[in-house]
Amino acid sequence: MRSRRCRILFALVFSLAVATPAAADLPWQFDNNTRYMALGDSLVAGYGAVPATQGYVYLLYKEGAFDKVTNTLLSNAGVPGVTSRQVLEHQVPQAIEAFRPTVITLTVGGNDLLRILQGAEADQVLREFQENFTMILQNLRKELPNARIVVSNLYTIPQIPGADQVVPVFNQIVAGVASAFNVPVADVYSAFQGRHGLLLIERPGAAPDEVHPTNAGYHVMAQAFEAAIR
Repeated sequence: MRSRRCRILFALVFSLAVATPAAADLPWQFDNNTRYMALGDSLVAGYGAVPATQGYVYLLYKEGAFDKVTNTLLSNAGVPGVTSRQVLEHQVPQAIEAFRPTVITLTVGGNDLLRILQGAEADQVLREFQENFTMILQNLRKELPNARIVVSNLYTIPQIPGADQVVPVFNQIVAGVASAFNVPVADVYSAFQGRHGLLLIERPGAAPDEVHPTNAGYHVMAQAFEAAIR
């Protein structure tokens, strides 16, 4: 009886092995397939959008910003709350070692800046962000030299004291590092300037920490990325 069970099990495993396509035939490994990977924080994850698939990453995907939808595989690695150091240590290795995207978008730094607003020394936070951001782009460029990379700067939040002073300095760092690696910057900062209805914090009764975009805000972010890749 045991021998018969072993033969049946062997036959089942063999049939599954034969029916499973070889790794080289998996869809995300087709040479003509656009592999789009989004790296970063809650803005990448679409936090605050209703539903989250109205976030800018999903809009770029659905609108075919990089390739038609039927030829694009999307991997959204965005995680709410992550800092630039965590993107460097966790998300960049996933891109390099596993997914190996041909297109990358990156938005990060909001949670780094949050440390300043919570009392951390601004120069140290900005210096650490610059080091992390540099290493992120350096590693991506080294290991994925043919990947198309687009990063964004950050919008300011006038309702938060000090943001109007810190965010422009932060964005200068983003622009300088991105330029060194020949990476275009989606100017989200300018796209949000002077416009209303783009942030949840503007709504009556909103909590002070509701700093994410509305659906309209995410559409503006997507438009800024589209402008940067033209």
